[in-house]
Amino acid sequence: MLETILASTSGESLTLMSSLAILCAALVIGLFISLVYIQTHKKEGYSAGFTITLIMLPAIIAVIILLIGDNVARAFSLAGAFSLIRFRSAPGQPKDIAYVFFTLAVGLACGMGYIVYAAMFAVILCSVMFLLNYTNFPNPSSNAMNLKITVPENLNFQGLFDDILNTYSNSWNMQRVKTSNFGTLFEVVYNLNLKQSINQKDFLDELRCRNGNLNIALTSKEYEDKIYA
Repeated sequence: MLETILASTSGESLTLMSSLAILCAALVIGLFISLVYIQTHKKEGYSAGFTITLIMLPAIIAVIILLIGDNVARAFSLAGAFSLIRFRSAPGQPKDIAYVFFTLAVGLACGMGYIVYAAMFAVILCSVMFLLNYTNFPNPSSNAMNLKITVPENLNFQGLFDDILNTYSNSWNMQRVKTSNFGTLFEVVYNLNLKQSINQKDFLDELRCRNGNLNIALTSKEYEDKIYA
């Protein structure tokens, strides 16, 4: 019985029971991966549509593999059909792309009949994702941030905030300076790595005392990269 479960389907003849078993297995494993994704992205948030995609994608890939089987002509015709599809959604984070490839691999394994192997890979990789998430392995010791400070034209911004930046950050550098409001204001942009233990309100309050209480924007570097990607 175990050898029958682990054996791959040849693709030459499909039975209703085997097709339903493969489809249900792909949906169940996709649901499991989606739940893991939700649990590991509670803090940073996640898209509801993306979680549904993680459920459906393995089943879709499994159906495609079942339809193709060993027929090379079908494979080329399906490749041509899918080349007409245009994806208009913005690219996600690297972690999201990894989840997409993960579900693709699971769908391929299920479509070829390796259901147990697909489940084993899903459990192992999801366990690794849980471990990396809850041990905070990828989190840096400092926060990469972008700081935009508006300065009036009658105030010399060079060296004005150096002591504050040295106190609240591990490292920083001035990225650019530009004028705004018909030259009456300067916008000074810094890249900095904030210390984890600082109070961001105190940091912004000290900056406001120096720039005349004009606009100050502090955003994460990852968020800025996503906007201007």
